[in-house]
Amino acid sequence: MKRVFKNFLYLGIICPVILLSSCTKLKDTNYSDLVSSQFQISGTEVGALLGAAYGSWRDVIFPSDWSEGLWLVQETCSDQLCIPQKPYGWVDGGKHRRMHEHKWTVDDSYVSSVWWPSYQGITNCNRVIAQVESLSLEETVKESLLAEVRVLRASFYWVLCDNFGNVPIMDKFDVPEGYLPKQSNRKEVYDFIVKEIIEAIPHLGDKNDATIYARFNSKGAANALLAKVYLNAEVYTGVPRWEECLAACDAIITSGNYILEANQKDVFRDQNQNSKEIIFSVPYDVIYTSNDDGVLNLMFDYTLPSPAQSTFDLKQQPWGGIVAIPQFISTYHSNDKRLTEGWLFGQQYTSSGVPIKCTSGLTDSSLNIRNELPGIDSSQEFHGYVINKYEIVQNGYTDICNNDFVVLRYADILMMKAECLLRTGKPGAGQLVTEVRLRSFPGNPGAAIVSDDQLKQTSAYSYGLRNFHTTTNDNAVIPLGRFYDELGWEFVGEGHRRQDMIRFGLFTTKSWLSHSPGGTNKTIFPIPLDELNKNINIKQNPGY
Repeated sequence: MKRVFKNFLYLGIICPVILLSSCTKLKDTNYSDLVSSQFQISGTEVGALLGAAYGSWRDVIFPSDWSEGLWLVQETCSDQLCIPQKPYGWVDGGKHRRMHEHKWTVDDSYVSSVWWPSYQGITNCNRVIAQVESLSLEETVKESLLAEVRVLRASFYWVLCDNFGNVPIMDKFDVPEGYLPKQSNRKEVYDFIVKEIIEAIPHLGDKNDATIYARFNSKGAANALLAKVYLNAEVYTGVPRWEECLAACDAIITSGNYILEANQKDVFRDQNQNSKEIIFSVPYDVIYTSNDDGVLNLMFDYTLPSPAQSTFDLKQQPWGGIVAIPQFISTYHSNDKRLTEGWLFGQQYTSSGVPIKCTSGLTDSSLNIRNELPGIDSSQEFHGYVINKYEIVQNGYTDICNNDFVVLRYADILMMKAECLLRTGKPGAGQLVTEVRLRSFPGNPGAAIVSDDQLKQTSAYSYGLRNFHTTTNDNAVIPLGRFYDELGWEFVGEGHRRQDMIRFGLFTTKSWLSHSPGGTNKTIFPIPLDELNKNINIKQNPGY
């Protein structure tokens, strides 16, 4: 199935029809240049159009222009991961440090790297909708296709709503000369997303098989996205939607179409397309991609230290940037497989068993990775645990791989339901969290059991500054803190943490490593400077 979908996706990228339009980033073109009359297709080319629309999710995660993308944006501003200065670099004008310290600017590439591919995806979706509406198709087929693309478009708007709040809503492809979209407020964007998904769901399928993998053409995928939007509704609009989130989660659970894998690592294997836990993912495949065509999965480049090339006999040398913040690692239970199998730490060896030494900085030191980090502005190769969630294959690449990037999975549904139960005072959260935890404590199932009351206790995270400049302590009680910890242990490295920190009220109130609170406006990013300069209808977000 993975190969079939890759053909489908890459047909959408290389098809001449698509090359006329989809490869141009929105930031580099006029809105009025996007005219649907330029593109006439037949029913057999619908798959190509869908492929181009879905392909934009790749740029959202890891942009083809080598800027940072959604994954790094969500992770490096959080209390779990960061990119500290290394002996061999990672200064880059201070942008990685600014993300950690929440001092990003309107012209930081971190900010624009989420904006432009999201709107690229929206433009592609609008094009598909315009073309499908013009085709002579069986009515039920047309309704299903349109419903799928509306949910896909809603997924891009969810990224924008979550990160920028106040953005233009563009739902038409054929626009007049000189068109400049007007800015909508965050609630209006939220309302648009919810409406699009709810109206689409009745026209989507009920099954979960190879035909729906990495697509939004099923009720399960649409409800998963809807649940995620509802989960954060109070952040987006000021009004919580716990009951609505609960209903969306229950629709997925009662369908019986998804399961928890017996081993969490199986969700992130090199060939993970057959996992029944994955609800929506962004597919990658070494057969159909190369760094020459800009289709990148830079996960291993960003995470693995350079000397680890000899551990996995990699064809390229990784960059060794992102590492764990020690305060987070210290929250784990020592027997948790999500710690012991999900991170690289301790003495590292070549594939033949020879101990590895550091290759820069303190080169006489062994690459013995430890849970220490002096600060965001100084570190050695051995500082900071390295995330090892996605399977790394021997003799593979660092910038292209087979691992599909997981966006929504069944464990997320169970945890969202658990949070809704806790927030609304209903019983059963402990049972759901225990179900997720059990696979990570195979030798000690008793350690996996957690009760509703335990989930309501404070967090194990020891907040406060922890660098060689300053040490402070913040022991204030965090409501539902233990449940917050559970989210961190289960979803670290999946792009969840910023969103969770904001929802729990911690993102702008807590200190960690070298980060101090920087203002409540930091819950959304500034509108990129380029967008302000080209559209007079867009106003900057408050505080920037």
